[in-house]
Amino acid sequence: MSEVALKVTMACEGCVGAVRRVAEKLPGVQSVDIDLKQQKVVVKGAGLDPAAVKAGVAKSGKATELWQ
Repeated sequence: MSEVALKVTMACEGCVGAVRRVAEKLPGVQSVDIDLKQQKVVVKGAGLDPAAVKAGVAKSGKATELWQ
């Protein structure tokens, strides 16, 4: 299983829900963990491509970058 960590700008639980819905639809995704306080999203699944996950999560309309 691979893991992709992202920094996503989120302000509230509504933002969390939007990011979760988009991330869960990405191919190969098995789980999505979101920490609103840290603005961190961890996507776990089989054969995930970090660039594809980042692009997919960005479709939520939130500023998204790979976690450093």
